[in-house]
Amino acid sequence: MIQYKVEITEAAASDMERLYDYIAMDLLSPETAMEQYNRIADATLTLETLPKRHGIVDFEPGRSRGTRILPVDNYSVLYVVKEKKVYITDVLYSASDIIARMRNIELN
Repeated sequence: MIQYKVEITEAAASDMERLYDYIAMDLLSPETAMEQYNRIADATLTLETLPKRHGIVDFEPGRSRGTRILPVDNYSVLYVVKEKKVYITDVLYSASDIIARMRNIELN
């Protein structure tokens, strides 16, 4: 089975930090924040194998970029598979405007 390398972009890392801060500081639940952070991080690591198990989104600009969505609880992990790498591009609250955010995705 092919093993893929998972890379987290700066934008996705920033999303994760904001998510943690919001739950820990605004909702006053640092333990819950860490648990959610870890669940998302663990889920992204499952993309090391079979990352194409989630289909490409059916809207632009994501479709032309090959963006896929991994759902984790109430969050969406957006990622792109290129050769043997998986680029985590964004981590968004699932109720947010994902299409608007996708317009800002850039891969290194």
